[in-house]
Amino acid sequence: MTRPARTIADLRPVASDAEYRHAIRQAAVLGLDAGADVEQDGTRSELERQFLLLCRRHRLPAPEVNVRIAGLLVDFAWRDHGLIVETDGYKFHRGRAAFENDKARDLRLRERGFDVMHLSYRQVLEEPKQVASILRRELSRSPLPASGSQPAR
Repeated sequence: MTRPARTIADLRPVASDAEYRHAIRQAAVLGLDAGADVEQDGTRSELERQFLLLCRRHRLPAPEVNVRIAGLLVDFAWRDHGLIVETDGYKFHRGRAAFENDKARDLRLRERGFDVMHLSYRQVLEEPKQVASILRRELSRSPLPASGSQPAR
């Protein structure tokens, strides 16, 4: 049996960049030491990584990544603006149970004052200008007041 860091190092020369990043992320999700090459952006999937790159390319304010709000793990949050973005890959968001779970999460977050935007893989990769434009508009609204109506954390 080899250590996770050794396995990751052995993958580097033979795996695609996407496969290599996926292996690093999976090790991080499992709490395994994958060595010095572990990415520190907080993302847990290629889709999340692509969304974070979209934000950087379009000079959007940096979101919090994979944080807990109202007891739920959300992909991206701009708490001061009451905005959450969920990046929904088809693999993990198909079927009735996933559909119902997503709706229940959205309702719970809305109850706490957050707007939730769901983005697909296609939207993030093929419509980045439109996504960035909508996010810029949402984030240009005045930040929520520091007291009173700010979403619960």
